[in-house]
Order: sequence, then structure tokens, then C-alpha cells
Amino acid sequence: MEKTGSKKHCNESVRDFFTSAKFLIYLGHALSTWGDRMWNFAVAVFLVELYGNSLLLTAVYGLVVAGSVLLLGAIIGDWVDKNPRLKVAQTSLVVQNVSVILCGVLLMVVFQFKPQLSELYNGWLLTTCYIMVITIANIANLASTAMSITIQRDWVVVVAGEDRSRLADMNATVRIIDQLTNILAPMLVGQIMAFGSHFIGCGFIAGWNLCSMCVEYSLLWKVYQKTPALAIKAGQKDNNQEMRHLNIEKEIEKGQSQVEGSQLMNDGTMEKKDIEDKKHGCCYQMTEPLRTFRDGWVAYYNQSIFFAGMSLAFLYMTVLGFDCITTGFAYTQGLNGSILSLLMGASAISGILGTVAFTWIRKKCGLIRTGFMSGTAQLACLSLCVASVFSPGSPFDLSVSPFKDFNQLFGNGAALPEGPTVTTTEAPSLVNVSTVMSEDVPQVESYISVSLLFSGVIAARVGLWSFDLTVTQLIQENVIESERGIINGVQNSMNYLLDLLHFIMVILAPNPEAFGLLVIISVSFVAMGHMMYFRYAYKSLGSRLFLCCSPEQKFHNLPKLNRWK
Repeated sequence: MEKTGSKKHCNESVRDFFTSAKFLIYLGHALSTWGDRMWNFAVAVFLVELYGNSLLLTAVYGLVVAGSVLLLGAIIGDWVDKNPRLKVAQTSLVVQNVSVILCGVLLMVVFQFKPQLSELYNGWLLTTCYIMVITIANIANLASTAMSITIQRDWVVVVAGEDRSRLADMNATVRIIDQLTNILAPMLVGQIMAFGSHFIGCGFIAGWNLCSMCVEYSLLWKVYQKTPALAIKAGQKDNNQEMRHLNIEKEIEKGQSQVEGSQLMNDGTMEKKDIEDKKHGCCYQMTEPLRTFRDGWVAYYNQSIFFAGMSLAFLYMTVLGFDCITTGFAYTQGLNGSILSLLMGASAISGILGTVAFTWIRKKCGLIRTGFMSGTAQLACLSLCVASVFSPGSPFDLSVSPFKDFNQLFGNGAALPEGPTVTTTEAPSLVNVSTVMSEDVPQVESYISVSLLFSGVIAARVGLWSFDLTVTQLIQENVIESERGIINGVQNSMNYLLDLLHFIMVILAPNPEAFGLLVIISVSFVAMGHMMYFRYAYKSLGSRLFLCCSPEQKFHNLPKLNRWK
């Protein structure tokens, strides 16, 4: 009997978990990020393929996406704050997936009829298709940003309740899902495009997003039903004012108190009149986005976690990641695609270890100390990257102008003296990744430098992801509910700003001989970021920052004025 009762209890526990709001959020997030990762990988490949193996369209797309989030991040966050949670989530979900579906269909048409489109109207119709693809893809990215803010920065906090340990576990699980989908999703769509075609790849992604949208829409509704707290949202003043006016009218109709009703009506009328006066005129309405942008950045600056948020943004100003820049440099140093895929897998495992380490260290030492320890570990690992710059096999050479390729690209050789043509055997530019991948892998004298570089990058992922989770939870815990959207919107803008600067830095100095200089600049920005976090941590804890605390004292790790508002 005891075994039967224990088995029944175990079955009920498993069933409760798989039907809980927490698991449904995980499942919806996994579906959403899987589609996002497939699309983000595929759209870059599609744009390169469409424009004759050139990175021009991909660069334009990246610039448009970064600029849009930079300018509209605060406005998106403000929209998230001022509207009901379910409406925001469902609207963002539909807009994002419908945009990707439209892009997929449009790309299928372009791939199928590209020769005919290029002949119509002197090629302007094809150019219009390119513009439409980039525009619609940018809308999808903005909707994805809104979805990320509302689910990862708001819904997760509400579902976790006031349990910080549960919030930390949910954040870590969400990040593990991100890491896994970041590796597996591109592999799947890449195989489909390799063994099928780009046309089939577009159709698969469009079909996936259509099915995923329906499932995610249902999951959002179930989570909303299982978590009544999601229906209550602070900061929705407009709805409260409408309800107040309705109550005033009901009181007057009932005739319970004529004098009191008249007074309430007068107060409501005056209040409504003041609002209408303020919103009077087209100029006010036209400048409202600018005021929202300004208010968002001012509110971000006034947050107690301002330096913690800035420290996270500074980590985006780096070439020490597995993006197209590092991949291009790796090819110039003799690493083939097989080795790079293994390194990317190791990077993903390292990131997962970082999320696991975050939950363990937070329980032992508290949240703020976790960030300090993670930052120290990341900087220690990145010292290997600095050492690689001066190690055997490094192409670092200050005698070669970092701006050589940039000057040749835009100067067209006008400033060069006349003379005989000189043939060089220099490695290709970092920004011309498609050329590097299509040619034979160059041979280098020593692999010590590139080995140290990638060892440091992979090892640093443990501290990086642990630090990222720390700052994420600090923002979740310290920002009041009515400002979560706009503050996280500004945080995304800051992240994109520093990410945009790192691409500009590479464009200005794209040759491999200058990559060592970019590594040193990147580590310097990471160090500055962690110095900002140290200032925040020391201001919050003082000398107690260097002392590990017991579990009972963890609650005191946060400033008194910012605990769970």
C-alpha cells in the first residue's frame, strides 16, 4: 500500500509540474527562441545568397536592426508598461510570427523568380523586394524585443512570486534553453538548406512559425489563467481613470448622495479637462515619442541599478564572442569549419555551466556577490586572450596600419603614389567572411596564439553568463512593476548601442594584423564594465562585499529602498 501511495504521489507531482505555469513558460520560450534562432541564422545566409555572396545586405540589415532597437527600445518598453500583460504578449507574438511568415513567403518568391525580377523596371522591383524583406524582418525583431521584455523580465517575475530562489532557478532555466536553441536550431535549418535548397529553407521556417504561433498563443492563455497575479498590473493610470469616471456616473444615477455625486463629478470633469488640455494639439502628440524616449533614459539613469545595467551593456563592446567577426579571424588563422563547430559546442557547454554556477553561488553567497565573483572570473579568463596577442603565431603587427583596408575601400587608391603593382599574400579582411569561407584555409606557423585566444573566450563564458543572470535578476528585483518595461527597453538599447560600436570598430580596422588591438580594446571595455559593477556592489554592501554571508543574511544584500516593491 505504501509503495502504491508513493507511486501515485510521484505521478501527481510529475503531472503537476508539466501542467504548471512555470513549465508552460519554459515550453513557450523554447518554441519562441527556436524559431528566432532559426530565422536569425537563416536571414543572414539568405541575404548573402541574394546579393551575390556579398555581405552588403547583411550589414545593412544589422545596422537597421541595431538602430531601430536603439531608438525605439524605450518606446517599446513604455508600451509594454501601459498595456495589459496578455494583450502585450499576444500582440507581440502575432506581429513577430506573421512578419517572419511574410518574409519567408517573399524570400521564396525572390529565390524562385530572381532572374525575372531583376529584369523588370531596370531591377528596381528586385531592390524593392530587398527593402521589404529588411523592413519586415526589422519589425519582427522589434516585436521579438517586446516579447522578450514582457515574458523574461515581467511574467517570469510574477510567476516566481516573492521567492527569489525560484526566480533565480527560472532565469537560469530560461538561459539554458537559450544556449541549447542557439546551437541546435541553426544546425537544423542549416542541414535543411544544405540538403534541400534556400527555397525549401524559407518554406520550412515560415511553416514552423505558423504552427509555433498557434501553440504559443494557447500556452500564453493557459499561463495567464493559472497565474491570477498577471491580471493585476501597476501603472495603468488610463484604465483606472476610466473606471473612476464610470463609478462616478453610477453613483449619480443611483442618487445615493447628490451633493457628494456632484462634487465627485466636478472633480472628475476637472481632471478629465486637464488631461484633454495637455493632449491638445498635434505638436504634443507628435513629440510624445520623443518625451517617452527622454523619460525612459532619465528613469534608467535614476535607478539604483544604473551602474549594474551599464556594466552589462559594456560587455557587448567586444570581439571576443562566437560571431561572424571571430569566425572570420579564426579562418585566417588556419581553423577549419569542423574545428570551429566543436569550439562553438564547447562554448555552449561553458555557458550552461555558467548558469548552473550562478544558482549555486547565489545560494551560498547572495546575488550581488555572485556578480562580483563572476566578473572577476571572466576577467581572469580573458587575460589568456590578451596573452594570445603577443604569443607565437599571432598576426598582430602595429607597423601595418589598422585602417589600411578601410582606406583602400573608400579612397579607391587615390592617395596612393604611382608605381609598380605589388602582389601581397596577406590574409583576407575580417569583414569579408564569405570570401574566407570559400577559399582554402591558410596555413600559419604556430597555433599557440589562436589556441590561447579561444581557450580564454570559451572559459570566460562561465563568468559571462553567470554575470548576465546576476544583472538580469537585479533589474527584476529592484525595478518597480510599473517601470519594468521601459527600463528593460532602455537596457536593450544600451546593449545594442555598444554592440553597434563594436561592429563599427571592426569596420574601421578589419585586417587580421589589427585584431590584436581589437582584443585589447575589448578586454578594456569588459574591465570598465566590471569596475562599474564593483562600484554598485560596494555602494550596496560596503566592506561586507568581501565576506560570504549565511542564507539568512542574503535578504540584506539588496538596498533597503529597493526590496520587492
